[in-house]
Amino acid sequence: MSQQKHTQAPAFWEKRGLKALLLWPISLVFGWLINLRKALYDLSILKSNSIPVPLVIVGNIRVGGTGKTPTVLAIAKALYLQGFKPGIISRGYQGNSSNLKLPPEEVTPESLPSEQGDEPCYMAQQLAHQQTPIMVHSNRVKAAKALMIKHPEVNVIISDDGLQHYKLKRWPAREGGRDIELVIRDARGEGNQWLMPAGPLREKTDRARDFTLNIGSTETTKTKAAPLYFQDAPNFVLPVKTDQLYQLASPSRRISLNDITQLLNHDEAFENQILAAAGLGNPKKFFDLLKSNGLRFQEMALPDHFDFATNPFKENTAKVILITEKDAVKCKQLNDYKDDERIWVLPITVDLPNDFVAQMLEILKRPKP
Repeated sequence: MSQQKHTQAPAFWEKRGLKALLLWPISLVFGWLINLRKALYDLSILKSNSIPVPLVIVGNIRVGGTGKTPTVLAIAKALYLQGFKPGIISRGYQGNSSNLKLPPEEVTPESLPSEQGDEPCYMAQQLAHQQTPIMVHSNRVKAAKALMIKHPEVNVIISDDGLQHYKLKRWPAREGGRDIELVIRDARGEGNQWLMPAGPLREKTDRARDFTLNIGSTETTKTKAAPLYFQDAPNFVLPVKTDQLYQLASPSRRISLNDITQLLNHDEAFENQILAAAGLGNPKKFFDLLKSNGLRFQEMALPDHFDFATNPFKENTAKVILITEKDAVKCKQLNDYKDDERIWVLPITVDLPNDFVAQMLEILKRPKP
């Protein structure tokens, strides 16, 4: 996997400045192509396929880093507790199994991120206790069908991303069916509200969805979301929670964020001794979360889906290095990091509101249209 290929979102996507304006004509062409593609599926010129169980699509309109993965995990756990047997499909970002020429592959807690993708491997480890199967392939129809053949007990499928994957036919609940489309958004909102490449949007915000889930948003963000998103689709705020840090080299060793100063030299400035690193679509979200807990530190924003084949910490003199669990999945596989006692992992989860879970369950239990 090439580390240089995955970069952070450009800053000009946040406002309608000169760079965005120059790219705006290309965005118009992009919008026309999106509409044409959707029309071809609507007219059945391009074929789509349905699956025999309800489908929950967890996606975003904004490109990258809004919080889909922790939301997929939270939904899978909630459905399992309610007696469902969920399965998950993913494109396996940059993993070998996402190649269209290869058959779908199941991801297990022992799978390699370099082959199946970091996010599916992370989810497989997090859901091992409930044995939720995860299948990866670029074509989500193939992934879903392969999952159903191998695991016929599955009675609901969660798609990690896929709002624009029209090959997988869905019956939107807002039209009387039983499938669900969720839009995940974070505090950045929609930036300048233009389509790519002038802005961060994959498609316009005028298509009906079932729910909008705002990750860690404030009441202000929640209020702003209501008139913008999807014809009065219910809006919910998902609080972000952190657990105790655990040491990568010795996972049984745990400390709270508040106790991290015990690992530092009190004769030196704290911010010079702590390094926070994140290979995410929006690493600022990780840094802001740490700052909200009163920490001061150096920041290392790595490219999204960074593979850690090159050790970015080798020359750094920090006494404590904080990383996300998604990055830890890759670091665990590489000898460079296994014995580095400076590296601590911060588990991050989101809470699903009870009202949202109740509404989701009511939709999933509807008869097939």
